[in-house]
Amino acid sequence: MKFVHLHSRGGDYMVAVQNVAYLRKDENGQTKVGMVGGDSLLVVGSIDEIAAKISVE
Repeated sequence: MKFVHLHSRGGDYMVAVQNVAYLRKDENGQTKVGMVGGDSLLVVGSIDEIAAKISVE
């Protein structure tokens, strides 16, 4: 299981990559990360930056 660190203005998250359902552009340079079976997370960074972090190597 691969985890990535995502920064948020309200705190930081360690997210299991396999639980990411979608990415959606939000305001102020932020991205919503939809989680399987849960709420979305609002994190700092563009869709491209977040996608690069969660891409499976």
